[in-house]
Amino acid sequence: MVKDRTLSVALVGSGGDGIMTAGDTLLRAASKAGWYGLITRSVGPQIRGGESLAFLRLANYPVEAQSDHVDILVALDWPSVLRFTDELPLYEGTVVIGNSATGEPPESVRASSGRCESIDFAEIMSAVSGARANTIAVGVVAGLIGIPMELVGEILGKMFAAKGEKIVDASLAAAKSGFKAAQQLEETRQLPKPVGKTTGRWMISGNDATAVGALRGGIRFVAAYPITPATEILEWLSPRLAKLGGTLVQAEDELASINMCVGASFGGIPSLTATSGPGLSLMVEGIGLAVATEVPVVVVDVMRGSPSTGIPTKSEQSDLNIAVYGLSGDAPHVVIAPTSIADSIFSAQWSVYLAEAMQTPVILLSDQQMGQAMAVIEKPMEFPFVTKREVASPLDEYDRYELTESGVSPMALPGTAGGAYTADGLEHNPHGTPSTSATDHVMQLDKRERKITSFDYGDYWAEIDGEGELAVITWGSVSASVYEAAREIDPTGKKIRLITLRLIAPAQPERLLAALDGVKKTLVVEQSHSAQLYHYLISHYGLSNDAASYHRSGPLIIRPGEIETRLTELAA
Repeated sequence: MVKDRTLSVALVGSGGDGIMTAGDTLLRAASKAGWYGLITRSVGPQIRGGESLAFLRLANYPVEAQSDHVDILVALDWPSVLRFTDELPLYEGTVVIGNSATGEPPESVRASSGRCESIDFAEIMSAVSGARANTIAVGVVAGLIGIPMELVGEILGKMFAAKGEKIVDASLAAAKSGFKAAQQLEETRQLPKPVGKTTGRWMISGNDATAVGALRGGIRFVAAYPITPATEILEWLSPRLAKLGGTLVQAEDELASINMCVGASFGGIPSLTATSGPGLSLMVEGIGLAVATEVPVVVVDVMRGSPSTGIPTKSEQSDLNIAVYGLSGDAPHVVIAPTSIADSIFSAQWSVYLAEAMQTPVILLSDQQMGQAMAVIEKPMEFPFVTKREVASPLDEYDRYELTESGVSPMALPGTAGGAYTADGLEHNPHGTPSTSATDHVMQLDKRERKITSFDYGDYWAEIDGEGELAVITWGSVSASVYEAAREIDPTGKKIRLITLRLIAPAQPERLLAALDGVKKTLVVEQSHSAQLYHYLISHYGLSNDAASYHRSGPLIIRPGEIETRLTELAA
């Protein structure tokens, strides 16, 4: 069984405990030792002082989905654990390690787990000057699961080097004390033996991967307003854009952000903004302007619980409808969704390519689960996309919105001789002159639609795996859980066919029909309260009404086990 080759650890504490730092340290040490892994984060709604959960999964094969159970829970305080009750799937095999300084485990934790142990973190901290609970927890977990202490020390040394020798020594001493305390518990959950070479692997989050793809695609201007859970994209890009001669501007709000991007792109610079659902709502008018003026721009939406402010720190796939339908009028544009953390690189680069090639806005839909998770992946390949915009040469007469066969017209950069034209949100004739003519309106509507529906997206529209008579259609971060569930039931791929959509809009009904050839039962899986993807597929992809839907809202993620149960029922 694939699941027997993994081990999951949950670290829980309050704000300021450094829970995510502890999880990050463990993932880096395990990766250096040869394991793959994934860490996801969950925090409370408070800006400071709230609860934090780092969910770490380690394996000897690539993983991008949380497991169905927690094997080890390390709790720095019990009130925080109780706030994460729904997100901590304890079972009879769970070993709970508590901080005895915070009291006894709650009865609910005792009843749900297999064994509760305690370590006096306060005693260790009093014995080791400068020790912190999170580094003690790192040592405890390393001792329990078999991560070599020398690798933990190496990672801690690099992480805290800038803070001075005193901090490094205290961190190492604290981790060693935790390691020793764990070994005295006579409880071990050894990781499976790592396989394969470790060189060349990357440890990267979905947000950072998106930023990598954006730079590879040629993005050189970014304007954005910070918003959870998309801010890390901006943080990663800021210093790196500058080194490439690009610019990142923190705008005063989301309206300014999108309009700065439209302006920069109008001037010939590939541009991007990153936001979440509330910000996308504010950007709708600016994106519509980009459609009307045929200016390329990439908008990254890292989705979170909605509507309105919603749940900023938790994941949900509920922005599909606004991404596809949210613009005023008939405004054709492209919507892309990464299929995994690793695929965020490809999807972002492809989004820039598509935006520039078709002179249109592209909305890239990631989500909190994918964006803020960090995974150990194989080094991504280089993709053969050369971003290129069709630019007009100096002309005596220039029709910016010429009615071409492809729908794409040469775009004159400001200052091009003979290339002046009006670029605003009003409807226009081919020259660009504002027009209220019904003929001009229909011709421009047809032109804008034609360029995205006639474009050749190739096989990149979806990832297809397997060949069975039972098909599962999914997208985004849920894809990892779907894949794991399907291959747990059907390792060879002979019974269950997986279709993970990357190109959401424009719809590809003919391609989906071909992908479903020979399929007798179909299941659509998504994290949406109203089954947005399911209804969209029926309306625009020609999916049969007989298809089954498995959907629910966030903030709880969809785990492999629940999908496995549904697939087993359908296959019966």
